[in-house]
Amino acid sequence: MKKVEVPFVYSPLYSQLDLPPRHRYPIEKYRLLKDWALKHGAKASQWYTPEPVNWEQVARTHCTDYLTRLSTNSLDKVAWRRIGFPWSEQLLQRTLTSAGGTLRTMELALTHRVAIHFSGGYHHAHKDWGSGFCLLNDLAIACNEILRKYPHLKVAVLDTDVHQGDGTATLFEKDSRVFTCSLHGERNFPFSKVKSDLDRPLSKNTSDREYLSALGEVLTFIRKEVKPDIILYDAGVDIYQRDELGHLNISLAGIFQRDFSVLSFAKQHEIPLAAVIGGGYQRNLTRLIRAHAQLLRAGYYVYTDDNQEKEA
Repeated sequence: MKKVEVPFVYSPLYSQLDLPPRHRYPIEKYRLLKDWALKHGAKASQWYTPEPVNWEQVARTHCTDYLTRLSTNSLDKVAWRRIGFPWSEQLLQRTLTSAGGTLRTMELALTHRVAIHFSGGYHHAHKDWGSGFCLLNDLAIACNEILRKYPHLKVAVLDTDVHQGDGTATLFEKDSRVFTCSLHGERNFPFSKVKSDLDRPLSKNTSDREYLSALGEVLTFIRKEVKPDIILYDAGVDIYQRDELGHLNISLAGIFQRDFSVLSFAKQHEIPLAAVIGGGYQRNLTRLIRAHAQLLRAGYYVYTDDNQEKEA
């Protein structure tokens, strides 16, 4: 196969959200990751700016009553506490744009074989409630919109964030066109798990070797049993051993090898792959950006560079 220039989907809105001091969500990481990409040679031609999805599109995934209460700030305090963000128009616009970014990433993957979204992975949003920093499920919205255009596609959502993709699983539990797979910490949020099409729970302090072995089993299952037309890959880095919310023992090299393995799998089997950066919560932003950057490095080595170096 010929080399490709990996498309990057990004909006400055991703880091434009006013949060209370010491808020747990690292909102600056999106801007800093773009800075990292530019510093390391990303070309102007690689960048795509997404359009926000509209409420009509969102309503094809989430229930209208929830969306009305969300958009008018009519949710109660308990609901907002479960989400973890204070309400603002800025938050709504950022959320709609991020969902649009994941949709754009899937569209680009279908034409370019691969694309990476510098946001996305809000997998704890269910049909009528949000949770864990997730108001709307961008993964589900993007899948549903792609399937409206290409109804015969088989989509595999491969979620490797340390937290189970519970919202995505419930939203597609009755849709055989979307295969949901979650490789996650067994004793981590959400503490009440749901059933994905394939769950691979991992024990606390799982090592690189154990993690990559489990991932290999999952990829083999996807190849043999699912045979997807496109993979939507949540590459969360909260699996990192230095992430305060992760509780796994995955090194930086292990993160790179995970991303390299998934992208190589997609390329080898000629499956378009759309990746979102997912979660990552360590307070040291320099380390956090380096972890997220492993996905960009893997994309370069798999799709662009013949040498395919593998050092993190």
